[in-house]
Amino acid sequence: MSDFKRVIVAAVAGLLLSLPAFAAGTADFSGNWELNTDKGQNLGMVKAIDETIVVTQSAEKLVMDHTSKFMMKTTKRQVSYDLTGKPVSNEGAMGDKAQTVAQWADGKLVVTWTGEGAVAGSKTVKTETRWLSADGREMSVETARANKPSMVLVYDRK
Repeated sequence: MSDFKRVIVAAVAGLLLSLPAFAAGTADFSGNWELNTDKGQNLGMVKAIDETIVVTQSAEKLVMDHTSKFMMKTTKRQVSYDLTGKPVSNEGAMGDKAQTVAQWADGKLVVTWTGEGAVAGSKTVKTETRWLSADGREMSVETARANKPSMVLVYDRK
């Protein structure tokens, strides 16, 4: 084999070997998910909710269609994140409006929700960190707010 061919083969092999490293920077949450309250932490009244999420994802956008059942009432909402880091307006589970900013960190999707506080002129901030289990069968979502214990929701892939 000529030196030129060896260089080309080595370059292609290096590129192929590096692809998993690039892929490790993001996770694909696409699919149908069902909340498993037996696996969560600090759920409080959320333990009484039946929720499913249908997730669609592209390189630039993640869209989640939530269907929740609580006390014999079904509600639906859609949440969208811009995966390039641009702010997006979204509505929380309780109808609260917020600006959301999403970014990737170590294969997890970290979203900051900033909304109006209860006191005029104040802001509330919560951080939502979403990741997949190693086998991709579970999606966990940890929500953290200042001075409160984090809540962790776990969804099973359907």
